[in-house]
Amino acid sequence: MILVVGSTGLVGNEICQLLAEEGKQFKALVRQTSDPQKVKNLKEIGAEVVYGDLKDPGSIQDACMDCQTVISTASCTLSRQEGDSIQTVDRDGQLSLVDVAKNQGVEHFIFVSFPELSPDIPLEQAKREVEASIQESGMKYTILQPVYFMEVWLSPAVGFDFPQKQAQVFGSGDNKVSWISYKDVAKFAVKTVENHSVYDSILPLGGPAALSSNEVIKLFEDAMGEKFKVTSIPLDSLEEQKKTASDPIQKSFTGLMSGIARKDQVVNMEETLKKLPVQLSRVEDYISAVGRGHAG
Repeated sequence: MILVVGSTGLVGNEICQLLAEEGKQFKALVRQTSDPQKVKNLKEIGAEVVYGDLKDPGSIQDACMDCQTVISTASCTLSRQEGDSIQTVDRDGQLSLVDVAKNQGVEHFIFVSFPELSPDIPLEQAKREVEASIQESGMKYTILQPVYFMEVWLSPAVGFDFPQKQAQVFGSGDNKVSWISYKDVAKFAVKTVENHSVYDSILPLGGPAALSSNEVIKLFEDAMGEKFKVTSIPLDSLEEQKKTASDPIQKSFTGLMSGIARKDQVVNMEETLKKLPVQLSRVEDYISAVGRGHAG
């Protein structure tokens, strides 16, 4: 039995869909406050829905019972509810989950994290603490470290406003990034289940090509037949915003932006793809999908 923690989130829900397609038995941890339609959809695809909250360690003991594998994608960053914070969910909640899973006899813990991008931000600090706890737990582990999700970072949510033919870039816009689809991250997570070749491994994940933000903009312009208005946020401005931000999530997102501005974020996937063969999505595929209706 597999437990998916974060099952109503972006990556977690995709993992549940893939597990269902493969006919795997799995539990989906949801909260009493989760979107009822998402919970209904999970039940319809065959998930055993269990209720619990990472902020309440006692509530997740039953969820972990009789599970050989835990896949955790949970984070407060994109689906924040009352009482959620990096401290309570991404750090303390995940650490509690590791302890409960270990005590309940879970054999393999799969954790979706990210690589070192800006080590002085709260979200990255939480990820590193959880990774260390997993590695010291005695459970087999696979830690996935994808770089930037194209569906998030190349979207209006963070200033890449392709419907309005305008985009902001971080720094010069010339640093290369191995943009990855969250759907591919879900595929990697599912392929790690009971895969001995990736036990006790930390796997950086990226897409098939490293492209700068400026190169991505050019691809959008070519596909949509119109020039974009481009603005740049200098690295020193991002660093100042990070320094003065009072909210840990705002501080963390600004730090992730500065990670793009500071240096290339390129991942060589050759060895990983030998162990976990996944047909990686291209930025061009994403552009084709989202650009429909916005061209011209």
